[in-house]
Amino acid sequence: MFVLVELKDTVRILPSSFKCKLNDVIADELNKKLANKVYKDVGLCIALYDITKIEESYIFPGDGASHTKVTFRFIVFRPWMEEILIGKIRSCSPEGVHVTLGFFEDIIIPPHKLQHPSRFDQMEQAWVWIYKTADGETHDLFMDQGEEIRFRVVKEIFKETPLPTAPNASRDVDGKPEAKNKAPYVLHGSIDESGLGLLTWWQNT
Repeated sequence: MFVLVELKDTVRILPSSFKCKLNDVIADELNKKLANKVYKDVGLCIALYDITKIEESYIFPGDGASHTKVTFRFIVFRPWMEEILIGKIRSCSPEGVHVTLGFFEDIIIPPHKLQHPSRFDQMEQAWVWIYKTADGETHDLFMDQGEEIRFRVVKEIFKETPLPTAPNASRDVDGKPEAKNKAPYVLHGSIDESGLGLLTWWQNT
């Protein structure tokens, strides 16, 4: 679920921070710039792990700040395909079940990836698994907001960002992330197999 990604960036340090340790200032600046940001084919940046290389600092004419090129590793949220995660139902809509992990909310389980057969209840605004027992009886199992749900990651969608996408290449993080009103990183989940879905469904089986 979490991986280490090597990145490169040029950190601008204001004169007011010259009195502080360079490593500490660089770490603070990188966390301010990257934490909770999403970049294409990288994932959701969580926190700085370590700084592996600091190059010489430069001061350009007309700018009293220093500019330092650094190479570093960042902790990134990016589940691998087929990984099983546990989250909570944030809401339901005709488009599917929307799931949150607490720190990441752009997860959807589309209708064709729910247990079969399922239907959307407009009145309750919830998806319902029509569960049929061995003796032929049916029970409506509602997927209510706040319920814990176990799902399999089956797809990821990245929006365009300025980062390069070459495999195994160090990435320069200069550039602006996607606009705040868009979801730059979306996960699709699946619960259409035994053991997946609401945790309460399987507690007594």
